[in-house]
Amino acid sequence: MPEFPKASSSFIPDSPALAPRGLTQGNAAAIVVEGLSKRVADASGELTILHSVDFTVQSAETLAIVGASGSGKSTLLGLLAGLDSPSTGKVMLDGADIYALDEDGRAALRKAKLGFVFQSFQLLAHLTALENVMLPLELAGDPEARAKAEAMLGRVGLSSRLRHYPKYLSGGEQQRVALARAFVGEPPLLFADEPTGSLDAATGEAVIQLMFELNRERGSTLVLVTHDPQIAARCGRIITIAAGRIV
Repeated sequence: MPEFPKASSSFIPDSPALAPRGLTQGNAAAIVVEGLSKRVADASGELTILHSVDFTVQSAETLAIVGASGSGKSTLLGLLAGLDSPSTGKVMLDGADIYALDEDGRAALRKAKLGFVFQSFQLLAHLTALENVMLPLELAGDPEARAKAEAMLGRVGLSSRLRHYPKYLSGGEQQRVALARAFVGEPPLLFADEPTGSLDAATGEAVIQLMFELNRERGSTLVLVTHDPQIAARCGRIITIAAGRIV
């Protein structure tokens, strides 16, 4: 199994520079979901993907959303991130009702508070590993974007791959670049959608181990969609979705 470097002293969890931004620590609710549903038109008239879902995620909690393919778990994660619009219901992120915001407002909230790790990596093919990780910092106007991105890539064991384009990286390396990009802005919330689905078992295990290490160091709130019960068991709490309902 691949091994990655452990955290250096510059990445200690209680460093003020690395404290998650925006969320009140302790028992504050990071995410509140109320009556969330999603319906779409289909050949028979209307298909309900989610049925009035309710739950709360506390700050610094780790939550796994599990269920069979087609159960609605990825749809739920997309709604939590404001990437889609619900048919009914409310999602509060750090006290902000994301669907009371327009698209620009939701984008600004995601940029400030949310890191996202996708199964398919979602790296920009024309950018190097370093440039992919720098991008969210540059968009935020961070003058230390390069230094922070280099440090984060070093943390995930890719110091020697900074100038490689995604097509020259293995699947595991690409997912580590995606992890570095998700964590580099120190987001208080991290969402991951089947982050090991495109990886072999050994590489996937190493990536998951790294993700939980980084999450513990940063004290962020993690919501993870997975079909793997062993990965889900590492989280502090599990929500099971079946046919669009929490069971």
